[in-house]
This record gives sequence, structure tokens and C-alpha cells, in this order.
Amino acid sequence: MARSKVRTLPELVRIRSRLRREGKTVVFTNGCFDLIHGGHVHLFRAAKALGDVLIVALNSDASIRRLKGPSRPIFPLAERFEVLSAFESIDYLTSFSQDTPQKTIAALLPDVLGLGRRRDRRPGRGRGSGRESRPRGLPPGALQHQYHRRDPQGFRPPGLILNGRSRRPA
Repeated sequence: MARSKVRTLPELVRIRSRLRREGKTVVFTNGCFDLIHGGHVHLFRAAKALGDVLIVALNSDASIRRLKGPSRPIFPLAERFEVLSAFESIDYLTSFSQDTPQKTIAALLPDVLGLGRRRDRRPGRGRGSGRESRPRGLPPGALQHQYHRRDPQGFRPPGLILNGRSRRPA
């Protein structure tokens, strides 16, 4: 039987140290993932293509309730881990109990941070508000990669944010 992809943060910090010594590129993404859809499938495939190892961090059940309300998550963390473990593109899974993964990112210092488009409904936040933020804890020079939803012609090329400057790949 294969070893579980689910790891604690201290286990992942040790794994990350080994991967760094081996020269592997580590990609990190996170989310609630309580309703898996095609956009998530694309996110995981695209994220894995950016490096050698993909780590996905899931919000804990309590974190999701704080962010999305008392009727969420639809599936508890153990079930979400089971579903995401089936994705070949995902190498490791972990969870975090805070509302943001900043502490996890700071502990792992991934080479690439992959983010889906965020829907922030708070006034003055989210796309077009001029208030998109760079995650704290991201190491200097690390690449942040933002994926976009499907448009009528297919998936748009991702926008890249390197050292705080937005770029489109050629």
C-alpha cells in the first residue's frame, strides 16, 4: 500500500529541506477544496507543471466555517484529503487552521506559489480594486503564479508576479 500523501507541517519542513538539497523545485498552492470542479483539476495540473513537487494545503474545517459560514465545509477535511490524494499531480497534502496559509508558506518557503483567482467580496478587495496582495512569507525572488478561469477561447495564459511586478508570458 502506498504511503499517504498527507503530512504534518513539521514533516513537510523536513521533506522540503531534503528537496532543497536535491535541487528540486517545490510548488505550493492552497484552498478549501470542499467542492472539486474542473478549475481545480486545471490548477493542480498547471501547478505541477511549474516544478518537481506539488504541495497542496487545505483549510481546516473550522477555518472554512469562519470564511464561508456555518453550512461549510460540505465535506470534512478527512474526505477532502482522500479525494485530493487521488490526484497524480499532487505529491503532498497538509492542512492549516488559520484563515490564511501565511505561516505554512513561511515555514516551507516554496519556490513557486500557485494561486487560483480569488473571489474576495469585501469592499475594496479583490480583482480590479488595486488591492491584490502578495502573500507574506514568500521568499525574495520566489515566483507567484496566478491561474485564471476558462474564457471562451480556452484557458488564458497565466499572469506571473515576480518580485511584485505583473508579467504575461510571451
